[in-house]
Amino acid sequence: MEEEKKNPEKSNNADASEAPVTESTPKAAIQTQKAEEPKENEIEEDIQEQIDQEKVEETPIEIHYTIETASDEIDKFLSTLTNNDDHQTASPLVIPEVVWRFLDLFEEKIPKHDLGADVKAKTSTPVLAEEDTLLFLDSVDRVTRLATKMSEMKLPENTSDQTYGVLNNRIGGVQQRAMSFLEDEFRFILDQDIFNLDHKDTTKENNQETDPKPVTEFDQSAEDPIVNTPRVSLEVSSWLNKMAKVMISGGYESECVEIYIIARRNAFDESLNNLGFEKISLDDVQKMHWDTLEREIASWITTFSQCANVYFAGEQKLAGVVFADQPMIASSLFSNLIRGVMIQLLNFAEALAMTKRSAEKLFKVLDMYECLRDNIPALNALVPDQCANELQNEMMAAKIRLGEAAIFMFCDLENSIKSDMAKTTVPGGAVHPLTRYTMNYLKYACEYKNTLEQVFREHWKIERTDSSSSSRQETEGEDQSCDNNNNDNNNASQPSPFAQQLVSVMDLLDQNLDAKSKMYKDVSLSSIFMMNNGRYILQKIKGSVEIHEAMGDTWCRKKSSDLRNYHKTYQRETWGRLLGCLGLDGLMANGKVVKPVLKEKFKSFNSMFDEIHRTQSTWVVSDDQLQSELRVSISSVVIPAYRSFMGRFSQYLDPGRQTEKYIKYQPEDIETYIDELFDGKRKP
Repeated sequence: MEEEKKNPEKSNNADASEAPVTESTPKAAIQTQKAEEPKENEIEEDIQEQIDQEKVEETPIEIHYTIETASDEIDKFLSTLTNNDDHQTASPLVIPEVVWRFLDLFEEKIPKHDLGADVKAKTSTPVLAEEDTLLFLDSVDRVTRLATKMSEMKLPENTSDQTYGVLNNRIGGVQQRAMSFLEDEFRFILDQDIFNLDHKDTTKENNQETDPKPVTEFDQSAEDPIVNTPRVSLEVSSWLNKMAKVMISGGYESECVEIYIIARRNAFDESLNNLGFEKISLDDVQKMHWDTLEREIASWITTFSQCANVYFAGEQKLAGVVFADQPMIASSLFSNLIRGVMIQLLNFAEALAMTKRSAEKLFKVLDMYECLRDNIPALNALVPDQCANELQNEMMAAKIRLGEAAIFMFCDLENSIKSDMAKTTVPGGAVHPLTRYTMNYLKYACEYKNTLEQVFREHWKIERTDSSSSSRQETEGEDQSCDNNNNDNNNASQPSPFAQQLVSVMDLLDQNLDAKSKMYKDVSLSSIFMMNNGRYILQKIKGSVEIHEAMGDTWCRKKSSDLRNYHKTYQRETWGRLLGCLGLDGLMANGKVVKPVLKEKFKSFNSMFDEIHRTQSTWVVSDDQLQSELRVSISSVVIPAYRSFMGRFSQYLDPGRQTEKYIKYQPEDIETYIDELFDGKRKP
């Protein structure tokens, strides 16, 4: 009705045209009506053509988009959204059809990049060419920006948000699929063998004739077949960097970081296992036999040195390359990784320091102490600020505990000496096993002299902290320069704490040996025992510059003097008594030789010499020089005296059987038998 009111003429014409022709209609009217019908048809045709034309004009022309062309349109659309935000336009936003088309095209691309397990097992690099890789990552970035813009968009009032909600869900779904693919690819590439810390480049020989792919700057050993840092081509490193950047910008930072840290920690664990180092609990370390623990210590030393000088540096560079655009994330990841590995290594060191202390463990503990001490500077240079204080404190604590354990183990040598109270004497007065053990132990320990000096000095400072602080309070008003000079003079004149400990051990050994020498009933054998052990000690000290410096010349001279005294005691107790048989007491009466007394003197000499030869040929003097000195000194005393006595009084014996009976040995025979002494050979 409204249309009729607006166009009454059109309505009347329509009525007229629809009126039926009857018999009562005049002929003129009929003819007029027939003449007007063609004109009305033409008008209707013109109107229909106009309507059809308008429909054609309203129907959009269908455009065939590719991912590239759609990407360009998306960039324009995103730019429009940015401009609208800048000018705060309140007009309703029209979502172009290309947005939907772009999402469809990109989603179709995602499955094509989803590699199967068989394909992944045969390749260690991304399948996409560089251009496809960039296009894919750029598309993911566009989806991320679309999601961000749509979520930030404020709809005008009285505007339905149904379309926007559907679009947001669509964008979110595509983004999630793309990010899931990137997560899988990111994890897959990081799990490749080329990222192992001890990866061996088995393809080097095969690629010598071809142009090798360039490697990133963190490849420190391109010519070494054993690569100690992850060796990755520029293509792969660029791929990883872009993947990480896209994932982080898309809100998947936690997933990206988790994948990276797990992959790198697994790589570290595998490399540590290859070096022979495994996670061992505190209880297991306490229960472990020493032979097994020695092997674990050797593996720990190798592992710690490799980590400090090679692995950590390479890992820092790898994180810097992958997260080049996010230095804070790179630093945090490296910090977490290095902290986990270091805590594992330091826990083993502290567990070892808590094991039952014994002298035999000292040298392995010192090896660990030196390894930790020497590598702390390199580690301090690498450790990020986030965990610098924590790790430095942990390293220093482990170093101090190892140092304290070393001191207690070294001091345990004193306990070993004190507790060696065996009542059994060493046959033949030979060098006691305790002497050999102690001197060899000290000789080996002095190869660590500088380290032991440092350990004892640090421990001595810790022990004297309280007394030093109280001393400083008492001397607060004194002249500081005088104090410094006095301290310097005292330090120069006083032996070091380690030297003092060394002297203490030697004094204890001397006391123990002196007590053991008294267990010999024969004073001569006791003297031989002390000479043997004393000479062995002196030879060891002279053979070690470190021990000699620690003990000093004064101590060595005193030891040599003690040996001379033992030698004199031996000469007096053995050969002095023998020469007493050749004395002139009772031999002369009224200027004449008393033959019975002479015969008794020769008889006593023969019997005593036989006993000395029989006994002392079983005694042991292992030092050739000492053995020679003893024989020479004996011969120089006995042979001249015997030759003189025999030459003077042998004529008073009747020639023949009587001479042979009482003069059993010629001087040459005495010398021969003296040369058989101290061989340790028991005569039948």
